[in-house]
Amino acid sequence: MTTRRELANAIRALSMDAVQRANSGHPGMPMGMADIAQVLWGDFLRHNPANPRWPDRDRFVLSNGHGSMLLYSLLYLTGYPLTIEDIQHFRQLGSKTPGHPEYDLPCGIETTTGPLGQGLANAVGMALAERLLGAQFNRPGFNVVDHYTYAFCGDGCLMEGVSHEACSLAGTLGLGKLIVFYDDNGISIDGQVSGWFTDNTPERFGGYGWHVVPKVDGLDAGAVTSAIQAARAAHDRPSLICCKTIIGYGAPHRQGTKEAHGEALGTDEVAAARQTLGWPYLPFIVPEEIRAAWDHRSQGAALEAAWRELWARYAQVFPELAREFERRMRGDLPRDWQQSTAQTLETMLKQSAPQATRQSSQAVLNILGPALPEVLGGSADLTGSNNTLFKGARTITPAQAAGDYLHYGVREFGMTAIMNGISLHAGFIVYGGTFLVFSDYARNAVRLGCLMNLRVILVYTHDSIGLGEDGPTHQPIEHLSSLRAMPHMNLWRPCDAAETAVAWTLAIERQGPTALVLTRQPLPQQPRTPPQLANIRRGGYVLLDCSGTPECLVIATGSEVGIAAQAVTAANAAGRRVRLVSMPSTEAFDAQDAAYREAVLPRALTRRLAVEAGATQSWWRYVGNTGRVLGIDRFGASGKAADVLPYFGFTADNIAQQIRQLLEE
Repeated sequence: MTTRRELANAIRALSMDAVQRANSGHPGMPMGMADIAQVLWGDFLRHNPANPRWPDRDRFVLSNGHGSMLLYSLLYLTGYPLTIEDIQHFRQLGSKTPGHPEYDLPCGIETTTGPLGQGLANAVGMALAERLLGAQFNRPGFNVVDHYTYAFCGDGCLMEGVSHEACSLAGTLGLGKLIVFYDDNGISIDGQVSGWFTDNTPERFGGYGWHVVPKVDGLDAGAVTSAIQAARAAHDRPSLICCKTIIGYGAPHRQGTKEAHGEALGTDEVAAARQTLGWPYLPFIVPEEIRAAWDHRSQGAALEAAWRELWARYAQVFPELAREFERRMRGDLPRDWQQSTAQTLETMLKQSAPQATRQSSQAVLNILGPALPEVLGGSADLTGSNNTLFKGARTITPAQAAGDYLHYGVREFGMTAIMNGISLHAGFIVYGGTFLVFSDYARNAVRLGCLMNLRVILVYTHDSIGLGEDGPTHQPIEHLSSLRAMPHMNLWRPCDAAETAVAWTLAIERQGPTALVLTRQPLPQQPRTPPQLANIRRGGYVLLDCSGTPECLVIATGSEVGIAAQAVTAANAAGRRVRLVSMPSTEAFDAQDAAYREAVLPRALTRRLAVEAGATQSWWRYVGNTGRVLGIDRFGASGKAADVLPYFGFTADNIAQQIRQLLEE
């Protein structure tokens, strides 16, 4: 009969063989955690390799993603659509087995990991989504949402600050279906971590309110089994299982050393490991009896079939709830969505007085929030400043999971990574707010959300030097250009209530990340014709035009549109021919067809001025070598907005002067 250790050794062999063939990778963690993985995946994890999208599957996150061969081995062995050829092409261009796991749900990979700690935060988001969905859809006798989230992590994940942010919140919320395995092997790339990581991890997590199982022998299947059973019994708290392992276990000369962490073992050491482990098979060969013992397809099909039977009865008793659940898990919007968006725009067009776009944003949420039960909002301790709480929203607490708004606390990085996890889980459209300048704290999670193309809405307020007295520490300069440079990001910087309504609508409709960048200071409302209103969604459009062919073009965004409109209106009244283009989203504009872009920004019109209270970097592509950019390429200054904006030249008079100089050149 195949033993547990033989099953675990299949992971070890595949991992060291793949890393050796690639001559690149991290064999140590897969070899050290193989026994833990065998117990979890063999005895506890509820999943179906034939249907990786089964809604009630358990989620598994490999936060220490450098050990990606552990996950690839598990997916191959249990029956997911990953072949031995894929394993052999580990880390090669175009393969399904890249150096770190990349989000690929059809192959069973739940999230992209590698930047340490973020997978752990994603797992918090997934466990939170399970809790909230269950509160909304489960009924007595019908727990149709009832699954666990398991995560592997290492020393590096726990050293990264994002783990403190996310795990602290997970403990506060009492996410009892989150179980994390800490690979306590004492080794990182630089060597023994005792020289720089002496935290008392069990006490730390105990302080967070977690249930902790300390000093588990990660090489003893019985000890791991008992730890998992204890963790699953702690219903009211997330659990950390602290597993003592040996990095590179089985490699006689490399195990327990930093060389086992991030280097191929070498052909001689691989051969020695085969002898030590009692694994006499050729590279990439797994005996049929071991493959059969690992194969989870029949068990997975039976698990899903049992859930489907429960689901069928649920759908009979609660047909409306069942349809709503299926819609939300597909990511479809409600049938009356277009009616809701039309109502939103109509309401926002009634706003005539100047209004900060953060306030316009809240007014939009007051309409769309109640119309979209899947909307889940929050803020990193700036709710009153971000204006992210909509009327009727219910705050989520440890005792009240049936809510739609979360106070993340001062945890911008953790919030963003948790939002990624919620989006990955499915069932929600998630947004979270902070100041634009603090997007720096969250940047790597923003980047991973873009890499996975997740539907996550980032609400960034206090968008420029216009926030005033808080000064240069809080005044964003380079942030707009920086976020625009990120692939897959759509950034919207609306100039008034109408543009804010359209930006929110498109953010919700988009299957990808969106940043909504909003002002603290009030902005005037711009008059528009129906065609102009329709063109807002194109990202850039002609807001003010002249009689005849324009001789100069002004492009403005956000809070600068209003002062640019004053300058352009004055220039045209004086007999010049100047066009003003409002460009709330350069990404949306760039996605338009060439004919539309030419109609808005004619190539022949080279006298161009771009106006934005931020770094000039991203605007030269629109104005060319002969154009000008009125921006800020230094840090801001402390003072009232009414003083700071003119100090940096953001006045209608200065824009008018820039236009005159362009026309005279």
